[in-house]
Amino acid sequence: MLFNSFDFLLFFAVVFCVQYVLPFRPRNIFLLIASYFFYGCWDWRFLLLIFLSTVIDYFCSLAMDRHDGPLRKRWLVVSCISNLGILGFFKYFNFFVSSADQLLTSLGLSAPQWHLNVVLPVGVSFYTFQALSYTIDVYRRKLKPLRNFLDFALYVTLFPQLVAGPIERGAHLAQQVTRKTPISWADIYDGSWLILKGLFKKAVIADNLAPIVDAVFTNSTADGLDVLLGIYAFAFQIYGDFSGYSDIARGTARWMGYDLMLNFRLPYFAIDPSDFWSRWHISLSSWLRDYLYIPLGGNRGSAFSTYRNLMLTMLLGGLWHGAAWTFILWGAFHGAILVAFRLLREHDLIAASVPKLSPAWLGRVLLMFHLTCVSWLLFRANSFEQLSRLTGALCSPWYGSEMTAHYLWKLLLLCVPLLCVHLAEELAGDLNLVRRLSLLPRALVYATTIIAILTIGSFGGREFIYFQF
Repeated sequence: MLFNSFDFLLFFAVVFCVQYVLPFRPRNIFLLIASYFFYGCWDWRFLLLIFLSTVIDYFCSLAMDRHDGPLRKRWLVVSCISNLGILGFFKYFNFFVSSADQLLTSLGLSAPQWHLNVVLPVGVSFYTFQALSYTIDVYRRKLKPLRNFLDFALYVTLFPQLVAGPIERGAHLAQQVTRKTPISWADIYDGSWLILKGLFKKAVIADNLAPIVDAVFTNSTADGLDVLLGIYAFAFQIYGDFSGYSDIARGTARWMGYDLMLNFRLPYFAIDPSDFWSRWHISLSSWLRDYLYIPLGGNRGSAFSTYRNLMLTMLLGGLWHGAAWTFILWGAFHGAILVAFRLLREHDLIAASVPKLSPAWLGRVLLMFHLTCVSWLLFRANSFEQLSRLTGALCSPWYGSEMTAHYLWKLLLLCVPLLCVHLAEELAGDLNLVRRLSLLPRALVYATTIIAILTIGSFGGREFIYFQF
């Protein structure tokens, strides 16, 4: 059930109307049933899996709250093993078995045939990390556990953020599900604008750029210039697709009185890698910081240990995205540029901040954008063979093709207006700049957005990219 489908529109209309009139406790029960129905529309076979994960973490959190010392730590270990075990088996079993097979074969040894037909449950990377952060916070005594099982189950499965985030924290969302917040007109207004923005990014930007990306990355004889345009197209496709999903998720949640965390903050105006990761997939990058990088030691030790911790964090962040060596390489690349820019700052070769619109700012924004585009080539390539072919095309003479002009004009038409709006938001320091407008200009913005969605939006049923993670 895609956010940009009539099925979801009908589903959400029914859910909103029913939950609006229900008192608190029946409302939570209804939303829990609706969330399980929503998840079951993807694959009902995995409803038991998410229920099992919820039950284990619920009882582990209560047990940790009652005990201290070694017994408390054991319950945390149970929660970690169950969550990471679910994630590891369904997402990585065949990957590690295949990698081991290839290694044994290269050594001239016979490889056991342990491959299983494992289907990846949608959203498993998201809800396991969300549940895991909750139990870790309970263990650290940063959070009191929810006593009511239905409240905790709703925290894990609330449908707007269930299959692709944001990866919520207990301190933020778990406290919201324990009370019914009155839905205000501001919630409806802000939620509606978030939904419109999300649909625009997904249907107008991402899904119209997708054919360019698919054509370039699957073309075995693609010209270098076309490959470059294809990488630019993918940079805006994945941004529009994923940030669009997050906007719609936050908007639908606002309609029901829930405030989900911000997940994107104009990432292509970042001036260095750490700035980029404070703007891109914020719920994941902050999760990796709080539950991996800092526990590893963060920047508290020597310079070498800091660089090691950065690399390990980004390698595991790459592996989180997918069971493929290209994702690990993507994580390694981001780890390497994080280390490189940190070295440059420590030796006073670059400033931590620069005035916006200054030549230095423009240069660093362009540099960081193109470094990010290099990483998107690693991310989008489905094999090292494809990566090698595309890299070879980029390093060969650029002659263009009969499709080059079409790709270029489509990119300019779709991306330049978006960049202009985002630049205004960046300079104003306000992601909701449209609210500052007077009534008539604001109405014109809304009308233009709706018309663009209806006239040039693509509604071909293309799934959101991050559903595969």
